[in-house]
Amino acid sequence: MATIGLIGGMSWESTAVYYRLLNEGVRMRQGGLHSADVLMHSVDFSPIAEMQAAGDWAAAGAAMANSARRLESGGASCLVLATNTMHKLADHITQATNLPFLHLADVTAKAIRRTQSRRPLLLATRFTMEQRFYRDRLAAFGVEALVPDEAERTDVHRIIYEELCRGRIEPASKARYLEIVGRAIREEGADGVILGCTEITLLLSQSDFEIPVFDTTALHVEAALDFVGEMAEQVAA
Repeated sequence: MATIGLIGGMSWESTAVYYRLLNEGVRMRQGGLHSADVLMHSVDFSPIAEMQAAGDWAAAGAAMANSARRLESGGASCLVLATNTMHKLADHITQATNLPFLHLADVTAKAIRRTQSRRPLLLATRFTMEQRFYRDRLAAFGVEALVPDEAERTDVHRIIYEELCRGRIEPASKARYLEIVGRAIREEGADGVILGCTEITLLLSQSDFEIPVFDTTALHVEAALDFVGEMAEQVAA
């Protein structure tokens, strides 16, 4: 199997989910004692979060580019960025290396297109919900992502950074998320839910809803495993 270059640490809680799912996926596909060939660079999230809050995306982009170059020099075959929000800086990564980059929004949009959902509710950090970099990428595939209202976005963002990124799973916060989704279904016709922040998968899953749920982490992992599997087949041929 080719080597997956994983840019993680934002937060490490969600990166751990990526690592677990990658290994579970390989074991399911290949059996026995097989596990994922992964080269990871896990950054310190605190300075990255400060850059986000300050709007210093140039510095954050430089950090992502540096991480990508380190993985390329280490022998990675492709790059997977284990965070939705930092896909705002995808161009910094693709310009820094010659490695294939698996864009999370593209993977998510393709999964949505395989269902009847076309107006899913996007739950994510404030940056992802309010800025256009993610929703425009989905729109290019014909997906109109809805976002919560201002007060709801504040709660969604706060719960991510103050609780989920710190490993806190609070029943009251889950109830709040369910309330937000319920209102979007009733009042805006939301026909799906995008778990557009890797940490949200620690709180919500398909079992919580009757409408389709798009777990971006799981979708990204499956796409990465498909990609490196195809690379391995091409080498073997």
